[in-house]
Amino acid sequence: MTVIIPARPGDSEVPAAAAARALDYPAELLEVLVARGGQPSAQRNLALRQAHGELIYFLDDDSLPPSETLRRGVAHFRDPEVQIVGGPNLCPPEAPGLEKIFAWTMASLIAFGPSRARYARVGRTRPSSEKELILCNLMGRRETLLRHGGFDEALYPNEENALMDEIEKEGGRLIYDPDFWVYRRPRRTFKAFCKMLMTYGRGRAEQFRLHPGWGSALNLVPPAFCLFLLATPFLGFWSTPVWGLYFLLLLGQTLSVGEGFRKVGVFPLLFLTHLLYGIGFWKGLFTRPQPRPQSVYEALRIEHK
Repeated sequence: MTVIIPARPGDSEVPAAAAARALDYPAELLEVLVARGGQPSAQRNLALRQAHGELIYFLDDDSLPPSETLRRGVAHFRDPEVQIVGGPNLCPPEAPGLEKIFAWTMASLIAFGPSRARYARVGRTRPSSEKELILCNLMGRRETLLRHGGFDEALYPNEENALMDEIEKEGGRLIYDPDFWVYRRPRRTFKAFCKMLMTYGRGRAEQFRLHPGWGSALNLVPPAFCLFLLATPFLGFWSTPVWGLYFLLLLGQTLSVGEGFRKVGVFPLLFLTHLLYGIGFWKGLFTRPQPRPQSVYEALRIEHK
């Protein structure tokens, strides 16, 4: 078993590495690789090529799995058809109030659709797709990952989504397990949250262009929402019922998530999610992924923890 964690060159502490070493798993069978650099896809690919484990567990540098997580994930691979196992990343209970509001927003059906399962424990263990799985808490077969060429280094984010989509097309099974989870704090500031939404939209559009497929069909809703927003002044009265229904849906979702008076903060964030993701998607349709400078790759290095 190999745990792969990308980290920045200057980070002296990597919380996920310490958490990985505390997992309930024989130390002599556990390899922990910290891949330092400035391009997470390239970092993970380099570590993947150097890894010795038959199974690879990907964590972000701030992902904190409970001790039993690794054994739970490994158990799913007794089925030879299972190629990928993943689960949610949850907001820690001690996180500040603003971060909890961000987490409630991301875990809402109205905001993220089926992808809300990445941020909340949704349903039971089941066959899944790239829509519900996320790279900060993902386990896969090394041979399968390498056979598909690893992560597309032209994509960031959504590099894992494109890879999982290709594995699924080949017939590999992807499993979502709500009890296979990690703690990971959401974005710290409002500005960072908004930037994340636009980045997610751009990443999905670039994935759609480089790896087209029906899996991205639902992600066309936010960019369509942006077009409707622009058309509203010209639609006049005819847009009123649509907007009325929309805001009722936002209100209903707001009342059904979170806790206490703080949940009212979810309402405007739901609207912003649709708007900013849609803007990011439009941007991704008309911009080309920028090639990474050679210096990014020259700085890559692997540390054994």
